[in-house]
Amino acid sequence: MGVGIGMAGSSGISFAGGKPHELIRRPIPASHGSQSVPVIGMGTWNTFDVGSAAAERAPLLEVLQAFYQAGATVIDSSPMYGRAEAVTGDLVAQLGQQQHTFFATKVWTSGLEKGVEQIEQSFRLLRTPRLDLLQIHNLVDWQTQASTLRSLKEAGRVRYIGITHYTVAAYADLEAILRAEPFDFVQFNYSLATRDAEQHLLPFCQERGIAVLINRPFEEGALFTQVNGRKLPGYARDIGCSSWAQLFLKYVIAHPAVTCVIPATSRLSHMQDNLSAGSGNLPDEKLRQRMAKDFG
Repeated sequence: MGVGIGMAGSSGISFAGGKPHELIRRPIPASHGSQSVPVIGMGTWNTFDVGSAAAERAPLLEVLQAFYQAGATVIDSSPMYGRAEAVTGDLVAQLGQQQHTFFATKVWTSGLEKGVEQIEQSFRLLRTPRLDLLQIHNLVDWQTQASTLRSLKEAGRVRYIGITHYTVAAYADLEAILRAEPFDFVQFNYSLATRDAEQHLLPFCQERGIAVLINRPFEEGALFTQVNGRKLPGYARDIGCSSWAQLFLKYVIAHPAVTCVIPATSRLSHMQDNLSAGSGNLPDEKLRQRMAKDFG
């Protein structure tokens, strides 16, 4: 059973031989303060869509080992991501970490029967009798699927339910649905370069007590292209950042409405870098404004 709440595979994170630091945790509002998750999670789009060969999966095992060692728990997937659900389920089981994993996936189809069938397949592929979070992917046939999600939650097979999208253009629809329906989570894009969510959607979620998962924190790598050849600003050291990835992630998780950010990676060094952003000091609002101005 996927739990991943208030639990961890390790007591802290340390990749440079220093004193371990606990990952920052954020409460899930729908739990009324009783449950929380670490602010750094992991997506699986592209990265976990691999075959069954040991050589293909070995790098992902290393990524997951670092993930759990740091005390991270949230893994987000979808039927849209090819073989990602199956690979995730296999590798988490191989590592014996089902009880330390917050399993989040999605339904991505139209029609009641097709939705139920796809969700049941996700349970099987992820090898879990209960999902921590089941989301409607990109709002596809959301009214039909919402009925199924509510039924699964009432039956205890799903802990939380949510909706997702990945574009700024969908923000108005997301907010309208969240006003009309009692979803526990919402997932959308937000980064230092794309800050539109700060205007309405993030404050709305904070006010309504809706947990927020953030996708595309690096703009699919475009942020690194923009800073190629640039030195880290001096204030990066003040908030414990030794890389651009850490700076980008700390900007995101410093927003009080953000529950967890889910960058995807298949490289151990990138996972360690991402996880390092989840502990220590975060930029205050004044510094966040400076970061936004510096980035342009």
